[in-house]
Amino acid sequence: MIQVIIISKYYIFMSKQQGEKSVELERNEEEQIFFYRIRFREKGQEFTASSELPDLKAQDAVMVKTDHGAEPAIIISRAPSCHGCEKNRRASYALVRSANQEEMGRYETITIWEETAFRSCKLLVEQHKLPMRLVRAERYFNGSKIVFYFTANNRIDFRDLVKDLVLEFHTRVEMRQVGVRHETKMIGGLGTCGRELCCSVFMDKFDSVSIKMAKEQDLPLNPTKISGVCNRLLCCLTYEYSTYRRERKGMPKPGKRIKIGEDIFQVRRQHPLQQTILVSDSQGDSHLLTKEQWQDCEPVKVEESGKKEKK
Repeated sequence: MIQVIIISKYYIFMSKQQGEKSVELERNEEEQIFFYRIRFREKGQEFTASSELPDLKAQDAVMVKTDHGAEPAIIISRAPSCHGCEKNRRASYALVRSANQEEMGRYETITIWEETAFRSCKLLVEQHKLPMRLVRAERYFNGSKIVFYFTANNRIDFRDLVKDLVLEFHTRVEMRQVGVRHETKMIGGLGTCGRELCCSVFMDKFDSVSIKMAKEQDLPLNPTKISGVCNRLLCCLTYEYSTYRRERKGMPKPGKRIKIGEDIFQVRRQHPLQQTILVSDSQGDSHLLTKEQWQDCEPVKVEESGKKEKK
């Protein structure tokens, strides 16, 4: 006798034959949850969204659940599922359903409406002579609010501006000041690598970046080489920083003297990813030592090396 019990997307198979009992738990969640790459605006950032709809294709219009209601979005591509992962895959948003014809029509006009609102707000900023730079206008799909993003060097008193905007658009208006990094994220562009900016494609938040990260990776400390479009340090400096720190552990530091057999060398440079070091001997000749050659080296104190040089 075989019984099949379905409990919250989990299949439990119970068999009773010849007095033996066996229970097998098989997870079926990955087969019912699908992941897609979506974009709310044509030139906006891409996000990962989960859905129970298996047959969505690129350029399909869908409705996405957000904290201020359902918003339309466009499917960019299918995102691969994480089969065999111990933890459940996370998604930024959840797809509710496909958009109907009326919603698709409204979605096609929302970009035009935002461009018109952007130009109107820009004219009002000039009329009020406010020292601010408008970046983007974003309107909620349900029309409950419109948000204007701007940059400024100092705090701005925009109360009169908001009053004029409310009278013109007859909805709630929010002025949101952003930094230069968020401005670049909204506008988008190409980085020095030739690819689309990381912040405008997949980054959800900005991590702190320091000049120490460039030094750790032996990058040239030229501002034009390690700065992005926003004139701030490149966000990609954080990508391999932890790897370089991990690989440098245990390696002889530059400037130190080491002893291998009867020979004494001075470390000139580390190559963490290759696990090699560049050293110079007492005659000034350079040598490239592999990990097998330097891993058993002994550090030489300054006094000891000084005595050997005198001899």
